Amino acid sequence: MSASLLLWERQAHPGRARVLDVLVAALFVFVLGCMFAMNRSHFPVALGMGTINILMMLGYLLVLNAFAGLDGHRYFWSSAAALSFLAIAWAIVGTHFPAAFWNHVSSIPIALTCGLTAWILLRSRTVQRLRSRPIAVSISAFHALFYLGRAFIAPVLLERYGQDIISIIGKATMYEAALYSVAMPMSFLMIIREEEKLHLLRMSQTDQLTGLANRHAFFEQASRILRERHGDPVSLLAFDLDHFKAINDRHGHPTGDKVLQLFAETAREEAGPEALIVRLGGEEFAALLPGCDNSQALSRASAIASRFAKAAAQAEGLKTRATVSIGLAAPDCHDLAEMLASADGALYRAKTLGRNRVETAPPNELLLHPSADPLHHQLRVVATGAS
Repeated sequence: MSASLLLWERQAHPGRARVLDVLVAALFVFVLGCMFAMNRSHFPVALGMGTINILMMLGYLLVLNAFAGLDGHRYFWSSAAALSFLAIAWAIVGTHFPAAFWNHVSSIPIALTCGLTAWILLRSRTVQRLRSRPIAVSISAFHALFYLGRAFIAPVLLERYGQDIISIIGKATMYEAALYSVAMPMSFLMIIREEEKLHLLRMSQTDQLTGLANRHAFFEQASRILRERHGDPVSLLAFDLDHFKAINDRHGHPTGDKVLQLFAETAREEAGPEALIVRLGGEEFAALLPGCDNSQALSRASAIASRFAKAAAQAEGLKTRATVSIGLAAPDCHDLAEMLASADGALYRAKTLGRNRVETAPPNELLLHPSADPLHHQLRVVATGAS
């Protein structure tokens, strides 16, 4: 049933078809191992037990590779080496002590594999922020602890209570394995679905041309940053590419798109890793700089303007004059609407003073000639709606 559900989900998540196929293979291997277990009386003791153990180990290794595949990793050769080592161990030791090897020693590689699966999930970049990660980690970790108990605690219980404990451990193993065979694929599906949901959310909040946050994402994330500032400085820059319409008219929209992409790349690199950069629309951008006071923000703004002008003149296939005017919000602004209005006023001043420059808004001065600048109207409407 779990395999059928995974195959059904495969159609809805083609980007994860490979890892889903690996997990389906693991489930089929587990089923094959259970079939051998139910008919092991038809095989020599060591051969039957060894085959079942190797099949189960193969299933756990496939599960490990499925979860590792979420980050694009594969452990084919190390998995093959582990299976080969286990087969050799059965051939050398298992044939002489089949019961002890089956009941205790064979649990160790399973425990190690499940523990490694939990560790991979803990370290995974893909599932790092997913709410379903703790569930998947807990399932693999509990399974690892159960088999560690079979390996190291069961012998103690056997010595104390005698052979009757073996049947109890066997039943516990059967029930725990049944729970694992259901819970593990369900946790995997939770990860796949949540990952897809977050991907769609990111797409809805991303400007497709530049890869920057779009207007909706900016107001959502910027408001959160300002709420959590805890007294730390936060600065806001407003950008407007100079004479962008003339660039489009003279060189065509493909060149205009390259200019926009070049500016986005420049702003990302110069604004710092913590900066929230947004394309508000057309040639209008903004950047919220957490942890930056006005002097630091002014330095970053100047670096963006200087580097962008040079890059536009030297870029392969572009080589056109492109500059940017930048307005820096006054340091006494406290909410997003005030910061946007203040930065917009400074931006208007930068444009009226000749463009290709950075201007800082004076304290307590929010707007300069608002009716003359279309960017102000756009920012004011959006900011008012966000507030």
